[in-house]
Amino acid sequence: MTKKAKIIELLAWTTLLLGLAALGLSIYQFPLGKIDLSLVVFTLFTVFFSSYLQIQIPRTKLYFTISDTLVFIALLIYGGEVAIVLATFESLFTSLNFKRKGISIKTKTLFLNGAIAALSTTATVYLLRYLFGSVSAIAESGTLTNFAKMLCAMALAQFLFNSIFVSMFGASKNNKSFWEIWYENCFNALIIYVAGAVSAGFFTKSFQQIEPFLIMATTGVSALIYLTYRHYLNDLKATAAKAEQAERARAEQAERHIEELQHYINEQELTGQELRESRERFRHVAFHDGLTGLPNRNYFIESIKTLLEKSKQQTDTKFAVMFLDLNRFKTINDSLGHSAGDRLILHVAKRLSALVREGDLVARFSGDEFGIILNDISAVEDAVHFAGMIRRKLLTPFTITGKQVFTSISIGIAINDSRYENAEDILRDADIAMYYAKDRNKDFMVFDQTMHTRAVTLLQLETDLRHAVERDELLAYYQPIIDLATMSLKGFEALMRWQHPQRGIVPPYEFIPVAEETNFIVPLTLWIMQKSCAQLVEWQKRSPLNKSLMMSINLSGKHFAQPDIVEQIRWIIQETGVDPSCLKLEITESAIMENAETTIMMLKQLRALGIRLSIDDFGTGYSSLSYLHRFPIDTLKVDRSFVSTMEDGSENGEIVRTIIALAKTLSLDVVAEGIETIHQLHQLRILGCEYGQGYLFSRPVPAEDAQAILDDKMRWQNVIPNNNPASVAQNREFTHLRLAN
Repeated sequence: MTKKAKIIELLAWTTLLLGLAALGLSIYQFPLGKIDLSLVVFTLFTVFFSSYLQIQIPRTKLYFTISDTLVFIALLIYGGEVAIVLATFESLFTSLNFKRKGISIKTKTLFLNGAIAALSTTATVYLLRYLFGSVSAIAESGTLTNFAKMLCAMALAQFLFNSIFVSMFGASKNNKSFWEIWYENCFNALIIYVAGAVSAGFFTKSFQQIEPFLIMATTGVSALIYLTYRHYLNDLKATAAKAEQAERARAEQAERHIEELQHYINEQELTGQELRESRERFRHVAFHDGLTGLPNRNYFIESIKTLLEKSKQQTDTKFAVMFLDLNRFKTINDSLGHSAGDRLILHVAKRLSALVREGDLVARFSGDEFGIILNDISAVEDAVHFAGMIRRKLLTPFTITGKQVFTSISIGIAINDSRYENAEDILRDADIAMYYAKDRNKDFMVFDQTMHTRAVTLLQLETDLRHAVERDELLAYYQPIIDLATMSLKGFEALMRWQHPQRGIVPPYEFIPVAEETNFIVPLTLWIMQKSCAQLVEWQKRSPLNKSLMMSINLSGKHFAQPDIVEQIRWIIQETGVDPSCLKLEITESAIMENAETTIMMLKQLRALGIRLSIDDFGTGYSSLSYLHRFPIDTLKVDRSFVSTMEDGSENGEIVRTIIALAKTLSLDVVAEGIETIHQLHQLRILGCEYGQGYLFSRPVPAEDAQAILDDKMRWQNVIPNNNPASVAQNREFTHLRLAN
């Protein structure tokens, strides 16, 4: 006996023994309580008669019988053990029937067919139980979706296990590979199992609904289709026989035609397979992120929809939606490059995927945003605990391009409840909570309704703000800047106010952050710049004494991302006719340091227009001295937080002293803002601060009141008695004096 023959013999006996064991186990576990007259009739019909009701699939050796449908019905109604026993004995009887018809089948092959049927059906039964639990329960009371999924799994599993056994024995007996045998003899059989499963599901549901008319109609239609198709095949055979007799002379031409037709069919099959594969690829692309392979936002939202539907049926179902955003990701991208940023995203995706449980979901939305669904949680504390786990996991640095990269994450958490109807709503609330966490430097926050109310309020504020320019609701206010040595007016700082039709004057701290966040600050700044420049020109024309009057205007850091900002300012200068040397732009220290090199180039272009430049809120933005001397600036403006708490020997007093000394070293002017007391004024004069502004001199006022300030040249001459700093020490009762406008 050759080695190949030994392998075939061993494979056959192994299959026989395993099949016998599977059959024995099913008989041992057979549900005796289900044995009744209907099961006996059903069994006899399946084993002895179903194989006779068969239809050959044209141009194949495959037969469609109702035996597969009946085995599937037994599995759905009576359970797996009944299906295994029926499948085994039906296969044995069918093989025996073929042998009686003269088909050469060895006795061992007859039993081998039965063993394969037992093994494949057993594997299908236990796979379905693993995936879906009780098959009968789902068939009887499960959702239509789960029932359909189970039918698909049942058809595919039965086809797969049967085709594997058939291909194994076919490949062992022929000089062909396993896949060649499978493709040639088994692939087309898939439709048989799918049709059998669909038919079984249809009949099972029909029996469950106890619709006699539907059952009778279904049986009648099936019988009619069967008889019609058999009649069609008989006619086809008769016609073919006549055609063969009449066209014998043209046999070669017919064969060539058949070959061409077969080639065409093969091409169609290949095209169909490619289309199916292409459809699967497109579906994967539509629902998965290209970089990480994680589900994307579309898949995430569909999953939330499924959970919301489930929670309507099972009110005790609780799940959490988490919206995650990496902190400082833009800095990493800008410093290390986008490829390093992509690798960081991949590392974060792997860590998040390793944290979630089976049944949870991690998705990547875009950029540095991720989403997580925590399924089956008992309370909000579970989500909070998980957020803490994420924070700790991401504290460990990532190694990217040989460098250690640290990052952190802001997390928003939303818990499902009865008010959520749409998946987008709960995701929106998680997003709102994430931004709350980011704004407050928190690792995570749980959404509450006040957050949504504030978000709606901010949205309305943004909408109203966009209409404010059209409705002429914005106002230009001016705060005097005083020469502290002579106590004379040096110029004004232009400030924006909003006269809301319902709310009255809206303070800048409410609408400026909204304008910054939405980039609407750019047109607002251009508006105030044009307004104040035109006002400065008018004041300078009114009196020769106002020729050297300065106008300071705040420039947001958002402008540095605008490629045409220099041209826009140039146009305003030309349009208003303002002298550029009388115009000073104030940029906050934090905005300057955000991207120092880009800022330097932008400031040089602005300086080339003849404009003077100032660093606002100096001392709060951690300027690097290595950059400070490279900035083409004229003035440092001391932040009000240092001035307001300045006392002899205090820390803030020393900071102010240091800033003034630094400015003198760099040949820069110094403006102190927020001066509210005579004592602060006195200290600043002693330190040599050139200019100041604050409520001690005047609040920001409209243009009409600013004109009155211009007309009163002696307005501040008596703020310090005799204009002598030494006298202040003897007049401490004026320390908290507030002067009226």
